[in-house]
Amino acid sequence: MSKVPMRDGYGKALLELCEKNPKVMVLDADVAKSTRTVWIRDQYPEKFLDMGISEQDMVGTAAGLALSGMIPFTSTYCVFLAGRAWDQIRTTVCYNRLNVKLGGAHAGISVGPDGATHQSLEDIALMRVLPNMTVIVPCDAEETRKATLAMAAVDGPCFVRFGREAVPVVTDESTPFELGKARLCREGTDVTVFACGALVYEALNAADALLNEGISVQVYDLHTIKPLDEAAIIAAAKHTGCIVTAEEHQANGGMGSAVAECLAKNCPAPLEMVAVQDSFGESGKPQELMDKYGLNQAAIEEKIRKVLARKAGKTGK
Repeated sequence: MSKVPMRDGYGKALLELCEKNPKVMVLDADVAKSTRTVWIRDQYPEKFLDMGISEQDMVGTAAGLALSGMIPFTSTYCVFLAGRAWDQIRTTVCYNRLNVKLGGAHAGISVGPDGATHQSLEDIALMRVLPNMTVIVPCDAEETRKATLAMAAVDGPCFVRFGREAVPVVTDESTPFELGKARLCREGTDVTVFACGALVYEALNAADALLNEGISVQVYDLHTIKPLDEAAIIAAAKHTGCIVTAEEHQANGGMGSAVAECLAKNCPAPLEMVAVQDSFGESGKPQELMDKYGLNQAAIEEKIRKVLARKAGKTGK
């Protein structure tokens, strides 16, 4: 299976949009090579603005462009976009429901050697709490491309987050993608895993491995965190009776929390979360960090066994 950085999908989508849509503008905070917006700078220089290391100014400038009828895409490291520019995103963009698109690159702990200061593990929580914001966490480069194209068609604030490392491509051009609609990847009857980002691949591997033990795992790619596909979550809880969530983010406030809120309101069921457990990251090789912080196939399998034990009325501890 080929591995491609998700940011490549982001860059390809921006090239498509710049070619076809005269309203699209691309802004970057001095990390154009990392975000792949350098492709826009080189091919469509009139559509590219390098704002320097000034994330707050970049978002403010994007707001002004949106007010003039343009569709601005802002791009930088996720931790600085969602964190440093959060006030501008909240008060200038979301409060006024401006048509600004936010591309958060290098998300999650798999940024690796850059360490805790650059590892964005809180951005889903920060973005999904904002009124009017659409939040998307694609699973691979192709889905990132589709998500970025879909954002351009939404009239309002949108946020997409993607990592730096190359990840397995588990979708293709024909794979369905619809904002706000979870994608069923694997049928199953015993337990449902809702995963996003790089953890979708790990969830699919876990489902394959557990099938050998007679455990039937249903897997969803929950790429849109907001608006959340509550219908799919409720249906899954009724169908399999227990849920596991998997994400490269803090357990607090992330995709798992969104699923838990939905279940608590509509269809209570045993739930376990694969996520970072209230901790900052550290410097290290990407896969070493994913393994240390329990963001892998083995962790998903462990949580599946635990939630199945709870479903059966055992402690699962």
